[in-house]
Amino acid sequence: MTLEAFADTIIPGEKRSPDDRAVAGVSTGGGAVAAGALELLRWDATGVSEALGDFASSLDDHARAYAAERGLDLDGSVPPFVALAFEDRTALVERLTTPGHPEKALWVSLALFSNMAYDSAAHMHTADAIAAGHPGLIALGIEKPDPDGLWRFPEYSYGRPLARLHPDTTPSGSPA
Repeated sequence: MTLEAFADTIIPGEKRSPDDRAVAGVSTGGGAVAAGALELLRWDATGVSEALGDFASSLDDHARAYAAERGLDLDGSVPPFVALAFEDRTALVERLTTPGHPEKALWVSLALFSNMAYDSAAHMHTADAIAAGHPGLIALGIEKPDPDGLWRFPEYSYGRPLARLHPDTTPSGSPA
């Protein structure tokens, strides 16, 4: 829940259900959590999957300290970071990612993975992500592939070819 709340702080989304505590629900549509931030973090290719429990514990320790500084009472039925109001989550993440903070690199990397899950669905095949209604790819306007699974662009993105093909270009697009 703690890492979901962190991802939701980076790219907020709407609650998955009325009793959702990790997702604050300050935005409409799917955010980083709906985009698969936790799935991406758990992927061993990220290099952080083995330490996720430690990251969550550390973030909860920071949340406890933050709450103590501000005299906030935290709901003990959820992890401390989850118990913070969205505005306090945001303020704490801002503190942790500010230049000069000794743990900045760690928290920025987790924030980047949240963005990566939303912006590119790096943990999924793009066609599968689009078929599943991935919120980030939809928000970016990524079109569905053709029925054969390939993307073709019959119209140039600038409304015209950027350059003429070189006469030695093969049909596959390689140089002769």
